Amino acid sequence: MRTFHAKARPDLPATIRHELLGEIPIPAFADVERAALALAPHIVRTPLLRNARLDALAGAPVWLKPECLQVTGSFKARGALNALLAMDDATRVRGVIAYSTGNHGQAIAWAAKRLGVAATIVMPADAPRNKVERALAQGARVVHYDRRHESRETIGMRLLDETGGTLVPPGDHPDVLAAQGTVALEALQDLPAEALANLGTFAAPCGGGGMIAGCGLAIDALSPATRLVAAEPSGFDDTVRSLQSGRRESNAPGTISLCDALQAVTPAELPFAINGRYLDAACAVTDTEVIAAIRFALEELRLLVEPGGAVALAALLAGRIDLAGRDAVLVLSGGNVDLPLLQTMLQPTAAASHGT
Repeated sequence: MRTFHAKARPDLPATIRHELLGEIPIPAFADVERAALALAPHIVRTPLLRNARLDALAGAPVWLKPECLQVTGSFKARGALNALLAMDDATRVRGVIAYSTGNHGQAIAWAAKRLGVAATIVMPADAPRNKVERALAQGARVVHYDRRHESRETIGMRLLDETGGTLVPPGDHPDVLAAQGTVALEALQDLPAEALANLGTFAAPCGGGGMIAGCGLAIDALSPATRLVAAEPSGFDDTVRSLQSGRRESNAPGTISLCDALQAVTPAELPFAINGRYLDAACAVTDTEVIAAIRFALEELRLLVEPGGAVALAALLAGRIDLAGRDAVLVLSGGNVDLPLLQTMLQPTAAASHGT
């Protein structure tokens, strides 16, 4: 695992220039706090869980934040609802457009239905069927695309021109990103005082980088000595490589992974601006290691975690994250897994056939 001494990097700019959306303000910790207040009546404050076997394997106390128990089955409900709550009535009435590999899309669909807003979701044709069906069940329109040959951003912008709606991307949106930071804010608030004082690591899954960036705002404000660690699937380790090079790197076309929720082509611009400042380390795990983590979550934790939601746990179990004997918080970011895929992963031969 490559370690990055990000605390020595320059301060964040006030805004970034997004290639499609223009000037975007970079949120601050105060925005995370405001998002927490706005979201509290609507979402689940997921608990912190402990497991004796996991503590023993890690050699330190591990506190799990199970966002697989969140509304819509993932942390994405936080950012989706916060973005829509921040809109005025005139904006909402024109509807919203979102592009998503699944979890952000169904979260936008849920938030839109809750607030009476029309929603169109751009989703890859190979997105898990359960994620597509749940977005449709919330009343959203779903537009499919070929993720290997088409750009979801381009399709989203075309739909904006057609509908006059507002784009709510999964990462490049300050209200979305600030709300994802409430995952860390809740965890830090709920940790016992002695655990917070000894907190050495906060680790979470990373696709486009929105959640880990939002969490970085909270960690830097409330526990700046804590290491912020991102976990990615092998083949989609664009954040690992981008932090090494100092620029946004892309993943190779045609790469596949069980972790459908984390298959971003490149780090989102706004999260990368923040992660370059606050992220301390990043690592990648194989599909085999992800399957082992899913089995561990089912057998030991009694939790159903989707592949993308399990990568931080997989990294810990595979020895990619060293806790050095100090407390850690790990985020299990989602639980929306197709049952046929789950059945396949739990077969005795699954680990051998996914040795990527």
